[in-house]
Amino acid sequence: MSFLLLISFFFILLLSNLSPSLSQQTHFSSSDFPWLPTQNKILLSRNKVFAAGFKQIRSSPNQYTFSVWYYNIAGNNTLVWSAETSSAIDGTSSLVITNTRQLRLINSANQTLWNTGNSNSTGLELNNEGNLVFGNWQSFDFPTDTILPNQEMSNGTAAITSMNGKFRFQDYKNLVFDSSKYPGQQKFSQYWSIDNAFLNLEETGMVKQENGASLVSSDFGESGKFRRLTLDDDGNLRIYSFDSKISDWEVVWLAVQEMCTIHGTCGPNSICMNDASNSDPTSCVCPPGFKQKVNDKSSCEVKIQFNNNPGNTQFLQLDFVNFSAGSNQTYKTVQNFSMCQSSCLADPKCLGFGFRYDGRGYCVLVNYLLYGYWSPGTELAFFLRVDKSETDKSNFTGMTSLLETTCPVNISLPFPPNESDTTTRNIVIICTIFAAELISGVFFFWGFLKKYIKYRDMARTFGLELLPAGGPKRFTYAELKAATNDFSNLIGKGGFGDVYKGELSDHRVIAVKCLKNVTGGDAEFWAEVTIIARMHHLNLVRLWGFCAEKGQRILVYEFVPNGSLDKYLFPASRVPSLDTETETEMESVGNTGSSNSKPILDWSIRYRIALGVARAIAYLHEECLEWVLHCDIKPENILLGDDFCPKISDFGLAKLRKKEDMVSMSRIRGTRGYMAPEWVKMDPITPKADVYSFGMVLLELVSGVRNFDMQGSLMESEDWYFPRWAFDKVFKEMKVEDILDRQIKHCYDSRLHFDLVDRMVKTAIWCLQDRPEARPSMGKVAKMLEGTVEITEPKKPTIFYLVDE
Repeated sequence: MSFLLLISFFFILLLSNLSPSLSQQTHFSSSDFPWLPTQNKILLSRNKVFAAGFKQIRSSPNQYTFSVWYYNIAGNNTLVWSAETSSAIDGTSSLVITNTRQLRLINSANQTLWNTGNSNSTGLELNNEGNLVFGNWQSFDFPTDTILPNQEMSNGTAAITSMNGKFRFQDYKNLVFDSSKYPGQQKFSQYWSIDNAFLNLEETGMVKQENGASLVSSDFGESGKFRRLTLDDDGNLRIYSFDSKISDWEVVWLAVQEMCTIHGTCGPNSICMNDASNSDPTSCVCPPGFKQKVNDKSSCEVKIQFNNNPGNTQFLQLDFVNFSAGSNQTYKTVQNFSMCQSSCLADPKCLGFGFRYDGRGYCVLVNYLLYGYWSPGTELAFFLRVDKSETDKSNFTGMTSLLETTCPVNISLPFPPNESDTTTRNIVIICTIFAAELISGVFFFWGFLKKYIKYRDMARTFGLELLPAGGPKRFTYAELKAATNDFSNLIGKGGFGDVYKGELSDHRVIAVKCLKNVTGGDAEFWAEVTIIARMHHLNLVRLWGFCAEKGQRILVYEFVPNGSLDKYLFPASRVPSLDTETETEMESVGNTGSSNSKPILDWSIRYRIALGVARAIAYLHEECLEWVLHCDIKPENILLGDDFCPKISDFGLAKLRKKEDMVSMSRIRGTRGYMAPEWVKMDPITPKADVYSFGMVLLELVSGVRNFDMQGSLMESEDWYFPRWAFDKVFKEMKVEDILDRQIKHCYDSRLHFDLVDRMVKTAIWCLQDRPEARPSMGKVAKMLEGTVEITEPKKPTIFYLVDE
């Protein structure tokens, strides 16, 4: 009997030590208070989507937050609101309703940690939208770091703050960083802004803004998804959408594309580097003359101080580095580089200066090395001031240093031959026939088009509202007519339209492309506007604006003065490339229209052109939220600037898709001679199609001839294949000089140029493999050209329908 009593005693003791089961309620009345963190109770919304209660902090087991979170979604770890307390909440704290109808969070000493103020209520409820309501008080009026759908941002506070307290979305239009800990800086430092403030996030994924504007996420319109707008601890503002297939949140919109431009990502004297290939997209490195701090790996300190003798200093050039985002900077307009450098030397507090080589005299003197980052889109060279005894060399080099490697060769340009009367007569006949066909076609379809033109223009007008916020400028037709002097300076013609040179009121030189056949070419027009507007890269042609008035569809580009690459590679005989969709597009937005011969490009410049184009295509493939497939890489679409810096143009045939999708197209796109075999085999199109086209251009850079020109081969024309011919010359016959461009073959020095030419040829052969999976990605192609990865001997390229010997 005593044994049974002993067993019963231990059983009761065991039950008393077990943790109580989770208590779920949809309404808390005054009888449910006080509410303790250890009671294991939660308040549920009626649709059981949201929960409120005490949430245990993972890093501190005895610390809690009073929060609202998504219930049974992503492990119950997605907080959307938390009470901002004056001190930490421990297990002895409790939530109570006072006699004055206040909801208070108190500790064991009866000190108030947080309260709602006076409210005529005795009950607490969490509605289906995630709003915690206590009388006339509601959590939607006091957001923390998250905005939920249908939560008005105009009510309550005018900002949300990241959980770590470093970043704020001020007035729902400016992202700012708390820079008060840095000496000489303002309270907040702005790094992103938008013209129209956010008003609310809709359940469809659209954000309504002031003045009737709107912003849409990438999954706009998909129903049945949970969404939230959150300011994360890394300072970026994102819209998240919950994907039930993977049971996790995915980013469908973000404010800042380059994470390094967010202030505070790296500490003082440090440079932030973007690296899209790693899981951590940013890294902090020290500039030359500086070393990493022992107690702070994100900050750097100078090795040799020059305070005692500021005149005994030197400047180290850091290309594409920007330190000019902090306050207390001095902006000047100077006549040349020397004046900017002298202004910094005269100021003992000046730690460096930034200068742009654009002829406008932009100069900025920097007293604090804050918010530094490297990006080709900055268009700025920074000159860091260090002690004269400093021996560190700059490892931030760009196009300016590569230009110094060119050979000093005197180039004599011969006079172009006179055109014969036969050529002129043939051109007149072809133009007359084309004009007659065009007029007859317009007359035949005029009646049909007139009936629907009103509704077509209305649909295009509504389509303008879906352009991304902060996009290119919209010009009026009258502005462009005045800028181009009534479209009088024609610099190029193509199947999609004519191109004119002009000058804006702010003296910027522009290239204006007036699209033809707008009814059939509207898809290409909006593709260029929406895609190029998001792209910011040194080697991409910049779109400055557009015009869409009635039947006019016009694109406004930056003017690239040296024209397209094909004019320099194939000056003797111009063979037009054949597009499969339409006539050849205008060769470049920088075409001057002159028939004069172009200077011959030496080997160093050709290598820089190949490297710049590879980096630009890698940026399109790997550093964007979506894939951007160009689909028409060829010399005519590669433009050369003043310093022969390459820029890719013509996104009219581009294809935009999410990264996890394969691309299948209903029509063959591109140019014969540069299209990958999968276009002909009707296989799914991936970014490897652009890799193939780039490989063909790379071989043309080395050989200086078109890929469809037979080079003295005894093989039948239908069996001749340019990449296979190049492979035999280089790897079988060991005669690399046979494929070199005859125009500069005499300048080839095996000691100086063999490494460049060898990397270009091997990389091209790898890009021209028949199977897409055998080709490297464009990111790896760029590294192969840079020489940072080892290049093994490639397999011999073949055409898929030919059997190799």
